[in-house]
Amino acid sequence: LLLISPLWSSCIPSDMDGDEEGLLNDVEVNGSWTPQEKALHEARLKAKAKRRVRRTSSRDSTRESLSDNGADLGGDPTSPKGKTNAGDRKSRMGKGRGLPKKGGAGGKGVWGAAGMVYEMEEPDAKDPNYDESSQGDTVYATVTPELDERELEKTVSPIVQEYFEHGDTKEVQMLLEGLNLGHNKYAVSSLAVSLSLEGKASHRELTSRLLSDMVGKVLTEKDMARAFDKMLADLPDLILDTPEAPQMLGQFIARAIADHALPMGFLDCYKGKVDCDHARAALDRAAVLLSMKTKMVRLDNVWGVGGGLRPVKHLIKEMNLLLKEYLISGEVSEAERCLRDLEVPHFHHELVYEAVVMVLESKGESAISMMVKLLKAFWETGLITLDQMNRGFQRVYDELPEINLDVPHAHTIMESFVDLCYQESVITKQLRDACPSSRGRKRFVSEGDGGTIKQ
Repeated sequence: LLLISPLWSSCIPSDMDGDEEGLLNDVEVNGSWTPQEKALHEARLKAKAKRRVRRTSSRDSTRESLSDNGADLGGDPTSPKGKTNAGDRKSRMGKGRGLPKKGGAGGKGVWGAAGMVYEMEEPDAKDPNYDESSQGDTVYATVTPELDERELEKTVSPIVQEYFEHGDTKEVQMLLEGLNLGHNKYAVSSLAVSLSLEGKASHRELTSRLLSDMVGKVLTEKDMARAFDKMLADLPDLILDTPEAPQMLGQFIARAIADHALPMGFLDCYKGKVDCDHARAALDRAAVLLSMKTKMVRLDNVWGVGGGLRPVKHLIKEMNLLLKEYLISGEVSEAERCLRDLEVPHFHHELVYEAVVMVLESKGESAISMMVKLLKAFWETGLITLDQMNRGFQRVYDELPEINLDVPHAHTIMESFVDLCYQESVITKQLRDACPSSRGRKRFVSEGDGGTIKQ
């Protein structure tokens, strides 16, 4: 018997022929093996058979796929998974029908296959937005977004501030028509009034004119009434910055009613329905101003005289009243406040002229001292500039011969007044020296002439 040990059987080469390996198996089985050695040998044989079957099946599948694609079976067997065409778009997982993805028209950012032409799409009658009667040509238009409350304030405030400088209501209307105010268009008038409350009397006069001109063009009477309703409700906040807000708002209401910018029955809607004391004060002020007129006329003077928009004759009249009240009361602060309210710094030379002429026409010494005190106060506060002071005195110098016809001692009074002003540093030395001297005195001849006056 040919005896082969298990140790020698493990050294048998793996490429042994099938007949030799079968013979070896028979010899090993007939040998004297222990049960453990026999079980180990059978497990090795099963594992070897599985490896052989797995290697054979993978080679066959590769050949079949290459033959289906018409590829050359003599291709490179070392290529991954036997794939020879680099542009092949088939699934690598072996799934799907084997067709290109979406017919070659798919992919990110691709609308369709190359060369595809889209035709005009007809409107669908089943579309819920389809309207046969209104269906027509497409019209393109510029759409301006509606301004909210914050954007409206940011946009309209510069327009109103610029209006206070030029005073052209047509330009403001043109700018507002280019905005999409929407439901907040009433806030334009309330914003203009709020800005004018913090400004000058001339700004409030311009605001009243703006409200009157905008009604019927940009705003309606309902929008104006809604704006004043809002301002009456906001009076507790407005009074923090402007203590006189109730009285001023009442004047705005009266002026708007007189200008037909507010409905005639605006005040009647609040009778017995106002709980706020500030709002009640504003409405009472408006009612008093309207009751002062027997007919509904424009309250042009509700804001007094403001700015250079008033006639020159009216400004001269106001300055004369200012000086006369000062000579009676002697209050420099009140005269200064009235002059500031006129808001005509370019016309202050008229005040200096009127003050000097009033001194020349006066009969007492008190008027001279009081006028010197007033001009000195205006000079020290900077209310009257050097140029305006010089122009006022120079006008009196030029008209002094005519004034002398009505006031015989005008030259003497003028010289004393100019000297006193120079002592108080109201005028300069050059202006004092420019004062015309008094006319030549009539002198008597010698006693031999009999005391007659020499012609």
